[in-house]
Amino acid sequence: MPNPLDDLIRGFNLLRTQVAQRVGGDVDWLERLDPRLADTEPRSLEELQAELDSLVGLESIKGQVRALVAFLQIQAQRLAHGLPEVATSQHLVFLGNPGTGKTTIARLLAEMYRAMGLLKKGHLVEVDRAGLVGEYVGMTALKTDRAIRRALDGVLFIDEAYALSRPGAGQRGVDFGQEAIETLLKRMEDHRHRLVVIVAGYPRLMHEFLDSNPGLRSRFSRELIFPDYSSEELVSITGTFARQNEYSLSEGAAEELRRIFDRAQRGEGFGNARYARTIFEQALNAQAVRLAGSPDAMRTLDAGELAGLTEADFDAAARALGEAPNDRRRRWRRAS
Repeated sequence: MPNPLDDLIRGFNLLRTQVAQRVGGDVDWLERLDPRLADTEPRSLEELQAELDSLVGLESIKGQVRALVAFLQIQAQRLAHGLPEVATSQHLVFLGNPGTGKTTIARLLAEMYRAMGLLKKGHLVEVDRAGLVGEYVGMTALKTDRAIRRALDGVLFIDEAYALSRPGAGQRGVDFGQEAIETLLKRMEDHRHRLVVIVAGYPRLMHEFLDSNPGLRSRFSRELIFPDYSSEELVSITGTFARQNEYSLSEGAAEELRRIFDRAQRGEGFGNARYARTIFEQALNAQAVRLAGSPDAMRTLDAGELAGLTEADFDAAARALGEAPNDRRRRWRRAS
């Protein structure tokens, strides 16, 4: 789902990069301005669980999150009654294709940990290889430490974490990804009461990543597998995008969406909710072209016409993405 802070966060990251380039050295003082780290009123565990339950699909993930929360609650009660706590790692592995809700679940878990008193802030800091690995000797440990400091008392979410164990594109000589992994492992132990790390990515590549360092797999207590969404779930997700933006789908539009999603080739790299969003945005373009056919027509449009998305709009959206009605080939591919 869209995050209203995304534009602000991108602007902040650009400012931080520009300042770092101009003044050099450590600019950690800028981290205090990060909008993701601002103190907010914590939501209750009941509110967070209600939001979890409201998500489309993800039934197996919801069950695993409930089980994890219940386990942590019982361990807290045991400790309160003088019973020994079972010490387990809270670090997690998320396995799944893009657009399957991994970041959304990570954000909810961070808030749940805060609601239960396990993390002081419960914020989410999202990074990838570029946010951890430097280009020159000595930079990687600094970048990784900086990301970890931003995430202290919250969750560090490393997307496409498998890239840390694979050389960067066009990189020659020493690969610093392993240095980032080793730094991360040490800090996970140093800050075990203040930091939760979640690594995420494609299942096959993530298993290679977990086997790339002898101490890596043992640091993570659970693996959560995020399945691809069904066609019906993707129709529902598209409907959610529409409602959020005050659009409505005609009955024919919903049927056309099912046909589009049924034709989609599922496999590694399928976009899931991201693909649904792309289809929705393309349908908005198609609707605009349809409604703006002539100046006279524009003057007589009513609110219902401006809000309505039709079968023709989604058919045009699919064609714009290279999806002919009878063409079963999928052109939605993972970027190399």
